[in-house]
Amino acid sequence: MADYIDRYGRSRSLCHRLPALAKLVMAITVVLVGVSIPVELWPLQGVLMGIVFMGHSLARIPMSYLVRRLALFLPMLFLISLALPASQGFSSGWPIMIRILFRSTVAFLSVLWLINVMPFDQLLVTMGRLFVPKVFIATLAFMYRYAFVLWDEIETMKVARRARTFSGGSLLFRWKTLAQMIGMLLVRAMTRAERVHGAMCARGWDGTVRSIDTE
Repeated sequence: MADYIDRYGRSRSLCHRLPALAKLVMAITVVLVGVSIPVELWPLQGVLMGIVFMGHSLARIPMSYLVRRLALFLPMLFLISLALPASQGFSSGWPIMIRILFRSTVAFLSVLWLINVMPFDQLLVTMGRLFVPKVFIATLAFMYRYAFVLWDEIETMKVARRARTFSGGSLLFRWKTLAQMIGMLLVRAMTRAERVHGAMCARGWDGTVRSIDTE
């Protein structure tokens, strides 16, 4: 799971040696530029996309890694953006759909570059120096930390399911099993969250995420 989120965050490329604040500002700038470019100026969109991919190349992030991430992101984005033309009978809304696809892809690749050139804990410290609200930073920190716990819980449930199901079963049976696993995962996550919150309050949690760099 750790390799999946920020596999290349502690490499030693040219992009990794840049100051943390500069990397964050560069990623935000690319997102803002991508949002401001109109659909009619498609050559500029192509140039911006080329710059994004060049940044990934300079950071020595393999193309196979980007392809796998885009393969997960683009189908979902396409279905969401397709809802707009579909709501208008496919007679209009196509330019807006293209705009959504381009801007969302640029933003996704920019964030993907950022988390792979800067460890997540360093990113949170940098955001704190930019006076980002503490609640937002704490939320991101907990999401990052307990994503690993949730992933381990999923793996445990998958092993238990395979131990109790010797055959794949019908499609209806697999869908029913999946729905039950999702419901059980939600219950376990809520129970775990209550225990963690109680333990943190008992240890003096005051809502501030601290690190060695900020002490």
